[in-house]
Amino acid sequence: MTRAPLPRILLADDHLMVAEALKSLLSAEFELVGVVEDGAAMIDAARRLQPDVIVADVTMPRLNGIGALVRLRQEGIRVPVVFLTMHRDVSFARRALEAGASGFVLKHSASVELVLAIRSALEGKTYLTPQLAGEVLEAMTEGPRKTEDPVAALTPRQLEVLQLLAEGRSAKEIAANLEISTRTVEFHKYQMMDTLGIRSGAELIHFAIKHGLVGP
Repeated sequence: MTRAPLPRILLADDHLMVAEALKSLLSAEFELVGVVEDGAAMIDAARRLQPDVIVADVTMPRLNGIGALVRLRQEGIRVPVVFLTMHRDVSFARRALEAGASGFVLKHSASVELVLAIRSALEGKTYLTPQLAGEVLEAMTEGPRKTEDPVAALTPRQLEVLQLLAEGRSAKEIAANLEISTRTVEFHKYQMMDTLGIRSGAELIHFAIKHGLVGP
């Protein structure tokens, strides 16, 4: 009897030790087809490898996991994405689900919940860690004033620019990375400051760190 092929998993995480631990955790039930370390590489690998599920961190260099998911959906790539993160924050979970995530699991619960979340994603369902499920449901049913997420006020392109600024990239480097002009980079920067009521570049960077767009 021919054994059915294992579901193919792409892993996106910039922490090598975490990636190695996940390989061991998943190897019995899934085929790991690739490991990437940032959101831009995740998009490229998703195009090339066509995995059945992507397991991704939220905070990654160049482009964070949620931003990468938004880009995938804009390109019409419907692969399920399960987020595995250390951020125990309702706003992260809500942002991920609104972007189209199929799962949200905390890293310290990965040994118990990640395989369940991947199986759920393969069945077309959404898995949310029980540790946050009640809070997320409450947040998503509250009035807009209580649930307003300042990150949601920024466009996907502005979020890309903000992350790269917070990583210490110059306007020239960001322009080359995103294939836009330096003037456009500066325009996005000042538009974000105006939208968020922020008065300096340093405050903008602090905002990016506080909201998980980059690591501290």
